[in-house]
Amino acid sequence: MLEAIFGSKNRERVLQFILANGDGYAKEIADFYDTSLDPIQKQLEKLELGGVLVSKNVGRTRLFVFSPRYAFLNELKALLERAREYYDPDEIERLTMGRKRPRRAGKPL
Repeated sequence: MLEAIFGSKNRERVLQFILANGDGYAKEIADFYDTSLDPIQKQLEKLELGGVLVSKNVGRTRLFVFSPRYAFLNELKALLERAREYYDPDEIERLTMGRKRPRRAGKPL
């Protein structure tokens, strides 16, 4: 939806994923959208160079989050949330589900 503004569908995907989950790493985002890893990594690097995202190493994983120092952070989040309203309901549910760990064996639903 915001591809024309951001210049890349993957850039929008990265931002939506991080907005929905609070953080993310390249392989996790690529797997979520069932896309290749390389374009996701390139978008993460560009967003970090632009000051929109910051990263930290957690073990061998490079974890990305929104930069609290980014001047237009609130406006960017509002734009992404507004765009999400026009997504397919199934994709909205996948983004906002929020469960990352598997359920314990034998635990009732």
